[in-house]
Amino acid sequence: MKLSNTLGDVGMNGRGVVAAVGALVLTAPVVTTGAHAQALAAAALREQAATAAPAASDYKIGPQDTLEIDVFQLNDLNRTVQVDSSGQILLPLLGQVPAAGKTSQELSKVIAAELGEKYVNNPQVTVIVKEAQGQRITVDGAVTQPGVYTLAGPTTLMQAVALAKGPDTKMANLHKVTVYRMDGAARRQQLYDLQSIRDGKTPDPLIEGKDVIVVDQSGGRSFLRDLGTVAPIVSMLRWGW
Repeated sequence: MKLSNTLGDVGMNGRGVVAAVGALVLTAPVVTTGAHAQALAAAALREQAATAAPAASDYKIGPQDTLEIDVFQLNDLNRTVQVDSSGQILLPLLGQVPAAGKTSQELSKVIAAELGEKYVNNPQVTVIVKEAQGQRITVDGAVTQPGVYTLAGPTTLMQAVALAKGPDTKMANLHKVTVYRMDGAARRQQLYDLQSIRDGKTPDPLIEGKDVIVVDQSGGRSFLRDLGTVAPIVSMLRWGW
């Protein structure tokens, strides 16, 4: 700020001093703390999650997913198909092709290899997941609307929390978000820092069907909430009501 130049221009009079002080006030940073800062962080999470591009290359195709198959310059082979309950898709010339458990890129290579072996020279195949209707997740804990949600395509952790209307601004601990995932008969868990993801310091992981996401509660906020519930009862007992 060129405060000395401003004073030189207007002179050392009352109006000049007031103008300079006013400029200082207007340019001073706004500091947010406590619940207001938490609310701003949660709102930013929802906004960023809505526009974040998921890492589709890592998404595993599952039963009931809808796929778009495109073979370059071979329109007769292009079509939209649904993965059946056994994890397969039906394609012309090839018949049943296993799709579940593969990424879009992996399935593209499988289809290209089978077409190239018998029918087409060096085929260019693209697979896009249009809908992932068979993929459901549970979002629980300190979120605005806990529940079971269907993934409509590749979804990151931030986007999954946004499906539940974002973190509870009064209760959520954004530094402790746990993802539970089945690995065969065993259940694994991984802890993530949602605030760090939102700040771009940590990658935003992809969520898989049947994952359970739990946003932890802040101990201090939980205590204050419980205290607010108990305090009126204590007051009533104290006065003999």
